[in-house]
Amino acid sequence: MRDIALSATPSDSETETPRLNRRQAAKVRTRQKVLDAARQLFAERGYEPATIRDIAKGAGMSTGAVFANFQDKAELFEAVLSTDLVKLAETMKAAAASEGSTRARLLSALGAGYHGSLEQLPLVQAVIARSWFQPVAAEMRTRDAIKPILSVVTDTLQAGVREGELRQDADVRLLAELIYDAFLANYRRAAYDGWTTAQLTERMGKQVDVILAGAISRQ
Repeated sequence: MRDIALSATPSDSETETPRLNRRQAAKVRTRQKVLDAARQLFAERGYEPATIRDIAKGAGMSTGAVFANFQDKAELFEAVLSTDLVKLAETMKAAAASEGSTRARLLSALGAGYHGSLEQLPLVQAVIARSWFQPVAAEMRTRDAIKPILSVVTDTLQAGVREGELRQDADVRLLAELIYDAFLANYRRAAYDGWTTAQLTERMGKQVDVILAGAISRQ
């Protein structure tokens, strides 16, 4: 039995992540350089003014090298967006794990979201603007990409239900969508009125109060 157990245990070589060869590693580095240059330009200029030529220049390579990794600017933009949304969701999830009421945890997460993205406001504007005109397939991919962020809000609300702060029959999914929609809409204040993270979070608090008013437990 001991011999069988030992033979069934994967060896170190079997469990190790396969190493990239020199060519594969170079391709990964090239792709990352393109993504970094694209993120910087999208964040500074928005989507339309950022050209593939400028992105290639920022990455220190030819436009051909960019097209070798991405089909077009739209695909490159999606790649940047997906990567950034994953990081933003992680930031918001960590903030939502703080102590306090459901409202306090929500505002902690949403405030962290504003703090983590406000410095790249043109990129956020580009995301929102393109959402009105992108193909259906791209829209579906974008919706998948924002699910982790929406889940932070949903999980926080579900915790509120479990802890008795929110009613047991509260429509958590709808409440989460309303809060997320308000979260996005507030970026207009930052774009056109120069609002800070603190101002956006304060407004978000008032919106959360209105949205949750009918879901608060009266026990």
